Formats: sequence, structure tokens, C-alpha cells
Amino acid sequence: MVAEGWSRRGFLAAGAASGLLLSGCGAGRDSRPRLRVSITGKGEGDTRLLFKAAGIAAKGFDLRYSEFQSGHLVVEALNGGSLDYGGMSEIPPIFAAASTIQSFRQIAVTHGDVNNQVVLVPKGSKARSIADLKGKRVGYVRATTSQYFLIRMLEEVGLGWDDITPVAMGVSDGAAAFSQGSLDGWAIYGFPIQRAVATEGARILRTAYGILSGNYLVSAHVDALADPEMSQIIREYLALVQQAFGWAAAHQDEWAGIIAQDIGVPRDYVVDQFRRKSASYELRPVTDAAIASQQQVADLFFAQKLLPKAVDVWPLWDKRFNDSIPKRG
Repeated sequence: MVAEGWSRRGFLAAGAASGLLLSGCGAGRDSRPRLRVSITGKGEGDTRLLFKAAGIAAKGFDLRYSEFQSGHLVVEALNGGSLDYGGMSEIPPIFAAASTIQSFRQIAVTHGDVNNQVVLVPKGSKARSIADLKGKRVGYVRATTSQYFLIRMLEEVGLGWDDITPVAMGVSDGAAAFSQGSLDGWAIYGFPIQRAVATEGARILRTAYGILSGNYLVSAHVDALADPEMSQIIREYLALVQQAFGWAAAHQDEWAGIIAQDIGVPRDYVVDQFRRKSASYELRPVTDAAIASQQQVADLFFAQKLLPKAVDVWPLWDKRFNDSIPKRG
């Protein structure tokens, strides 16, 4: 079942539906080199939006962005050669490591908030803890942090995967199902949380604080890493991202207003999320601790029989950019 769900054909079909190349971001102007970068989600996760707000622009190279609904589609795009640089959680690369194709390496860690990964319940729900979801329909996004933290939350209260009715669906389908009352709970991340709380009266049952590491992985295609010019561009882009994170940390109120407008919710809801967040985003170098954290996640997925074989994540990592990631401002 896992192998079928993660077949290359299935990934490419999903990618065609969910990975949208943005207009105006084609070949580099005047034959300048071009870095193909992923964007997952809106609001705080949209680097384009952050760069524009912070007044940051690439120099000497162009950026071509592609949109994806989840990290496993980013991994598939990297493996398919249509991306040079992508971000995802610790989990999608684990499934790639269990397959025969890993055309990327994990080159840095974006460390950030885990309180924006939650289990939501609809307005009027009587659930007061994860234990109250026993026997209920709970949506999640397969092979992402939402599946991982949902498993861990169930374990904390003595429940297993079979004690709920898990419903795997993409972000947009999950939002529709939750809005229509088809789900008793929804394990989800990012801007859909604020939207559901603001517009539908949803309530956060539990955040992923204490479960997730806060590590989100930066990956690059092996061909880009092998090319000296592209490798230098990646080095420069990492510095720009860190600069942008510094701006966001120093301009929280302004950034909250920009995000609220982007995702279509009142500003107060984003301000509240910022007040509750566990950490501000920053780039960090690859460390043994970061690698061990991903290995722990891989071991749990294997123990849950969600992987066809045990996975060693160490070969996925590359420390070559460690000495060029600046401190966040």
C-alpha cells in the first residue's frame, strides 16, 4: 500500500495537479543563471512574499518559483529534476530514502515554529483532548509532519492508529472536508489553521509542541550541487533567506499584517499565532543532532509499518554549506 501510494507515476500526477509554475518566472533574463525554488503554502511559508516585504532581491541570478501543496511533492520534483532547491519537513525525504531514487541532498535546516502544526476540531466539538478522538474521523496529510505528530499524540494517550478513522487527503481537500463537517478532527499545518479558526470557529485541540523538532529541511538537487556556479548561487540564496528571516523577526507586526492580507484573515489572528509561536525562523547548519532527529522520525515510521524497509538518513545529508550560513540578524 505504501509502495503504491508513493509510486513515481502517482507522484508525477499529483505534482502536475499541485505544483504550479508561476507566470513571469521563466528563463533567466539576458541568459542569467536561474535557481528553481519551491514554495509550499501561503503566508509565512512563502519566501516570495517575505523577500518582497523585506526588500530583498537576488543579484546576478534569477529565481523561478514553483508552488506545491506539501513537501512530498517537493521531493518528487527534486527527484524528477524540475527543482534545484526545495524545502520540506523531515518526513518526505524518508520515503524517498526508502525508494530507489534520491536525487537531492539536505544542505541546511530551517528551524522554526511548531505551534503552527496542530489538531483542529470544528466549532461545537465536545473533544477536550486527543483521547476524545477515539473512534472519530481525523484528517491528515499522508507522509508529512501531520501524520507523524498525530501518531505521536495518539500514543501519548494510549491510543493507536486503528483507534481512530484516519482520512488521508491533501491540504485543499482536507480544508473542504473540515469546513463541510465531514471530519471530527484535522491534523494540519500552516495558514489553514488561522483561516479555519477565523472563519469557521474551529478550535486548536493540541499543538505539536514537545513532539516536533522544529526542523524543516533545505534540500538541493545533486546536479546543482555538482555545478560550481549553481553551488555558489545556492550559497548566496541561503544568505538571502537568512537575511529575510532576520527582517521578519525584527518586524513582527508589519509581517503579521502582510500575512493576514495574503491568506485572507483578520490581522489579529496572525498576531495571536505569532504570540504563541515556539520559535522564530532561522537557517541553521547541518549538525549530527539534526540528522539524529530525522533518523528518530524514520524509525517511528518504520515501526508503524509505513515504510517498506528501515531507512538510514545519514547519506541524504551534505554539510558543505555549514561554514557559509550567516547568523540571523
